[in-house]
Amino acid sequence: MKEFTVYLLLVFCASAGVRAQQSPAVNDSLLLDYYQNQRFAEAADYLRKSYPEPITNNRVLSKLAYTSQMASRLTDAEGYYQRLYNVDSTNTSVLFSLGGINLRRGNNQKAETYYKMIAKQDSTNFLVYKQLGKIAQDKADIAAMLGYLQKANKINPADPDVASDLSDLYVNLKQYPVAERVLNGAISKDPKNVILLQSMLKLTSAQDKFMATRDICLKLIDLGVRSGYVLTKLGVAYYNIKNYTCSIETFADIPGLEQSETSFYVASLAYKALKDQPMAIINLNNAITEGISGNISDYYAEMADSYEVSKKYKKAVMAYQKSLQFAEKPIVYYLLASLYDTDLKNKQLALKYYKKYMQSKPPVKEQKYMAYSKSRLSELTR
Repeated sequence: MKEFTVYLLLVFCASAGVRAQQSPAVNDSLLLDYYQNQRFAEAADYLRKSYPEPITNNRVLSKLAYTSQMASRLTDAEGYYQRLYNVDSTNTSVLFSLGGINLRRGNNQKAETYYKMIAKQDSTNFLVYKQLGKIAQDKADIAAMLGYLQKANKINPADPDVASDLSDLYVNLKQYPVAERVLNGAISKDPKNVILLQSMLKLTSAQDKFMATRDICLKLIDLGVRSGYVLTKLGVAYYNIKNYTCSIETFADIPGLEQSETSFYVASLAYKALKDQPMAIINLNNAITEGISGNISDYYAEMADSYEVSKKYKKAVMAYQKSLQFAEKPIVYYLLASLYDTDLKNKQLALKYYKKYMQSKPPVKEQKYMAYSKSRLSELTR
């Protein structure tokens, strides 16, 4: 930044014509000091005192516009740039500045107009398409966003922000091979870029590529990224590659405030796989407490299963009943019937739930349970 501002200052100061028209002459050393030390507000005040209105010289207007912009005096900056625009509406630098100022002021529609003017003049301008892509994203215009990001990525495949945004969009559209090509192109130039690796994590986890997901999570952790999101993805990956101990340890490393319904639920499954039913039940309770999805019924069913394995049949019944309160899933009726039939030896309730199961129109994939229920109904009603 300092080198750029110094460069601009030297360009501005190179014109003797400015001094000839506008007086008094500025103190170049003082102005240079302001720029080098990022004291843009003071520089802007100094320039306004040095060049009183009316100002007709474009170089002076450029100085005032740029300095006001850097000082975050956006209204002043836009006014100066507008005067330059009125002189030459094709000036790319002025159009860029007007677009950027309006973005900062939240006037995306006006910014978009300026950026589109540049794109008409220069179809190879990477930054224009990048900015237009961001504006389209804010407008939730997916088609426009995709088009602009594709153009920007074609011009500069290595830019991490564009590659990340474009690949994330492809993932949302389930166009995984294209997303992977975009990311691989950028990652090959910058393999330790956290933004790109996080997008690759989104891609691999969306495809259930658990080995790849594990490896990317470990890379991110090595780079100092230990967010709840990354640790949850790692814990899920470990669970799915059947490394249950590492899965549990990973979930335990997630800070309390970053724990989620997913982290508690998958941790409970890992505990169940290791036959630690008490810890499975604790984590299922936590998942229910955190629950914001439609999976609460499944959590209670899993909890009931853990109680059943632990031979705590009354608690299992209560958990199955809770599951039915959230969603009347046919399989839960079957599991209740089986529990009453096999473990609690309650013929009347077993009959009740076998009938409910058959009446609930179980899916075709549960044919074996339907056949068994029919046979048990026949035997229990004799």
